Amino acid sequence: QCDPDNFANACIPKLASGFNFLKSYKVNDGGSGKVEYSYVFTKGTQYMINLCANGAATDGIVVTLFDSGRNQVATSKINGQFISAIAYPCNATGIYYIQYTFDGSSNKCGGSALGFKR
Repeated sequence: QCDPDNFANACIPKLASGFNFLKSYKVNDGGSGKVEYSYVFTKGTQYMINLCANGAATDGIVVTLFDSGRNQVATSKINGQFISAIAYPCNATGIYYIQYTFDGSSNKCGGSALGFKR
């Protein structure tokens, strides 16, 4: 019943203007309550991560970005509001962790796309 490929593909054209597509991610909770991926970000590059899910913009799916030291650097839940994309200007090259969690969401299925611009 969950088709994260569909959502991930739908997210690609929704990247903001000027951002080039890098990678899409399946967001499908297998029962752990979170889904995590890693990606090497490069200093001087701006990244955007967007979310696509059924119905409402993000349907309670939250994307949080952590740096190589596991410090949170960006999140799509701000003051209790869910936004469908985060932009992050990278100032240190390294491995970043992209974590998806399900904040009160009954829907644990979606997709996401990562884009960049220099």
